[in-house]
Amino acid sequence: MTSMTNMNTTSVWRGTAPEEDFPALHENCTTDIVIVGGGMTGISLALNLAEQGRPVILLEARDIGFGATGNSTGNLYETLSRGIHRIVDSWGKDVARSVAAARRQALDQIEHRVQALGIECGFRRCRLYRYAATENARAFVENEYEGSVDAGLSVHLVETLPAPLLQPSGAAMVLDGQAQFHPQAYVRALARRAADLGCRIFKNSQILEVDTDRRVVRTASGKVAAREIVLATHSPKGFHAVQAEMVVNREYGLAARIPRGSFPPGIFWETGTGRLSVRNADTGEESFLVCVGEEHKTGQQDTHASIERLESAAQARFGMREAVFRWSAQNYSPADGLPYIGRDASGCFIATGFETDGLIYGAVASSIISDQIAGRDNLFAPLVRASRFSPVKGARGLAEETAVTLKSLVKDYVTDRESIPLSQLPLRKGAIVEVENELLAAYRNPDGTVIAVSPVCTHMKCKVHWNDMESSWDCPCHGSRFAPDGTVIEGPATEALQQKPLVET
Repeated sequence: MTSMTNMNTTSVWRGTAPEEDFPALHENCTTDIVIVGGGMTGISLALNLAEQGRPVILLEARDIGFGATGNSTGNLYETLSRGIHRIVDSWGKDVARSVAAARRQALDQIEHRVQALGIECGFRRCRLYRYAATENARAFVENEYEGSVDAGLSVHLVETLPAPLLQPSGAAMVLDGQAQFHPQAYVRALARRAADLGCRIFKNSQILEVDTDRRVVRTASGKVAAREIVLATHSPKGFHAVQAEMVVNREYGLAARIPRGSFPPGIFWETGTGRLSVRNADTGEESFLVCVGEEHKTGQQDTHASIERLESAAQARFGMREAVFRWSAQNYSPADGLPYIGRDASGCFIATGFETDGLIYGAVASSIISDQIAGRDNLFAPLVRASRFSPVKGARGLAEETAVTLKSLVKDYVTDRESIPLSQLPLRKGAIVEVENELLAAYRNPDGTVIAVSPVCTHMKCKVHWNDMESSWDCPCHGSRFAPDGTVIEGPATEALQQKPLVET
């Protein structure tokens, strides 16, 4: 097993994606619509609007597809990874059928674009298998089969799985006609097409401020005024009511080289002590086995331990050799099981609460928002409107997120926060240290120098925790993440952690 100290945390998609070249924003400009976020949602929407001839500017903090899209599984499916039976139980059969129909339409749209634009992204139709690894997990698969039938999905049961997968406990559920692709190759091809149609795309243009009253977004070197603002950033930037309703999680991924054709095509979801998603992926001349799992609340678990457990599971179940790509991704679970898509109380369009189903929901969101901007009806839009709140249906999810936030606040403000002396901080490590009776978030560079910042998240004042796998400060309350020097990696925070002068004696 590779040493975790020098871990490469690039995903297989980001590591094998085609190059793209867009400038950073260095001007003040005006447009009809500004989209913040260059992932599946933002890029799909930009192309929708560019095809309608609308003036659009898209701002991406880093590279196109850098975030959730480039750290996903690359799986496309009509169902939901945590189970569509939850929608049946909470909302009824009709809503579950609407969810499946909207996702099916989005999958078909992706396939159409791949074919129409000749996108080389390894798109293929395949089966999705959901199965129990333990006897205790059989009830989940049985419930999911019944829920899938209620949702109108064409599912059937099989007794065995293709080799080299271990055989399931009980019958496995199969859903035909699902798909897989290279997500970052796909969105970068869409971005090039949108730019050809007149959309102005800027990368390395992180948002520092969203002025919803004046309809202006600002970066470090420019700003954009627009009639409409779309926050396609997984969690909307700044303060939005939906952030109090969502639970924020991280999940881990591995990819190891395998001989081409040695692992069967398909989406394989194992349910047991946890969730494990497995697939193969062909990229250029290479083939990879991709395993994703080990989900936990952001900022609340040992990240190295999580990736090590995933690697051990992949070795035990599939004989996975040394992983050449390791990564993690963030997801946001809605309070009532449905995403939030549309205009929220701030007047901005948002698209969030996708859980781990964001590739298809991103395409769904792009259709809904482009329809709403154009004044067209969308049958699915009322179910997922961003301004909704269902106290009964969302009570459990809201209570969970409130408990997470309160637990973090109590741990970090009421009880003593664990800290270490600055002199004990190792190279390439971060920790909370106490200097002259003040707690600081400190990181020691490879050359021995120390960077110190405030440990207080600039979003809602929770305190950050060190993520040793990805060398970041993560907020356990709403998922904001910061680099060792305090700069924002992932929102909803827009303001960096305050830097603290530090002279080590």
